Amino acid sequence: MFFSKHLLPSAGLSQTGSGGWISSLLGSVRSESGQTVTKQSALSLTVLQACVTLLAESIAQLPIELYERFGDDRKPAVDHPLHSILKYEPNPWQTPFEYQEQSQLAVGLCGNSYSFIDRDCDGVVRGLYPMPSESVVVMRGGDLKPFYFAFGRELMPQRLIHHVRWITLDSYTGLSPIMLHANAIGHSQAIQQYAGRSFLNGTVLSGVIERPSASPPIKDQAGVDRITESWNAKFAGSGNAKKVALLQEGMTFKPLSMTNVDAALIDALRLSALDIARIYKIPAHMVNELERATFSNIEHQEIQFVIYTLLPWVKRHEQAKTRDLLLPSERKRYFIEYNLAGLLRGDQASRYAAYAVGRQWGWLSSNDIRRLENMPPVDGGDTYLSPLNMVDASKPLPMPPSKAQPTKAQVADVERILS
Repeated sequence: MFFSKHLLPSAGLSQTGSGGWISSLLGSVRSESGQTVTKQSALSLTVLQACVTLLAESIAQLPIELYERFGDDRKPAVDHPLHSILKYEPNPWQTPFEYQEQSQLAVGLCGNSYSFIDRDCDGVVRGLYPMPSESVVVMRGGDLKPFYFAFGRELMPQRLIHHVRWITLDSYTGLSPIMLHANAIGHSQAIQQYAGRSFLNGTVLSGVIERPSASPPIKDQAGVDRITESWNAKFAGSGNAKKVALLQEGMTFKPLSMTNVDAALIDALRLSALDIARIYKIPAHMVNELERATFSNIEHQEIQFVIYTLLPWVKRHEQAKTRDLLLPSERKRYFIEYNLAGLLRGDQASRYAAYAVGRQWGWLSSNDIRRLENMPPVDGGDTYLSPLNMVDASKPLPMPPSKAQPTKAQVADVERILS
């Protein structure tokens, strides 16, 4: 009755998605390893938590701006009502960082992020209110525009929902990375569960004390405990390292090394971590997997992270905000953009070096740089410099005047030097 009333298509609408949309809606799927994979169980994996929070925090810290076009120029649209929504107060209880972080987390875990758009009678946005991804079902209308069933009871048009989606097969609903890669995530869950039970139920010894077979056995357990406790008291722990032991009655101490099973378990944990990092295209060193990292390749991997991993997510959010939050009549005049230069705020040397290049080659003024550093402008700071040794290659080099006469000051300097 619940499904027939709230989730089945109504007149003129059809359900989007295919295959396992019911399991995605319920938020769980059983992997081939026998593990039940949910959003919460996947997030409990440290490497997956590192991947999704790295993306969410990286995007949330980027400065976002609403710009207005003026021909080839652009200026921040500080008078537009959407400006304060994006930069200061998306809703009464969230900061812009918290809202953007939650939105990216929802996309990274569920493949879709939904927010209710509070509009006034003129269509102006007054607030953005996040909605749980599992509470929204996307429907396709007769005009091919999406409609949204929210909480199983309300049908909302596209203009009331801000929707950011991951890759999609039907162009309406994003695929859930957790459900799509449930087998890889379930495999990692199974390995961690096996490791936990091994520590709980297994026996791990650092070594054994052996007595020759010809020696009479110690019949009472108290005698055995007395020997082992005496050994631990004198030689166990870092404070007793490098001490010299004296063994009597033909006794020998035999240390135990890591078994092949333990070594294989460590390799399996590392490989499963790299497999999950591949889902989100996160470089290995950014999830603390430094086995093959060097100082020379980490810098290039960080550039690769910005270009091939972070930038596509940024474009998703930028274009979804432009589509959903700006009126059709405003989209040619206004646009929303994240400033990726905000990632350099923690690296002062790189930031200042970039400013120096822009200032030297004439495409940054002093006030441009001060604005990027959140500093007030200064008088005369809007001047752009140009290198004096740069000339038009298509024109002949200027020749010095042949009849140039020295000035009196130059003649006086020569006379002073010669005298």
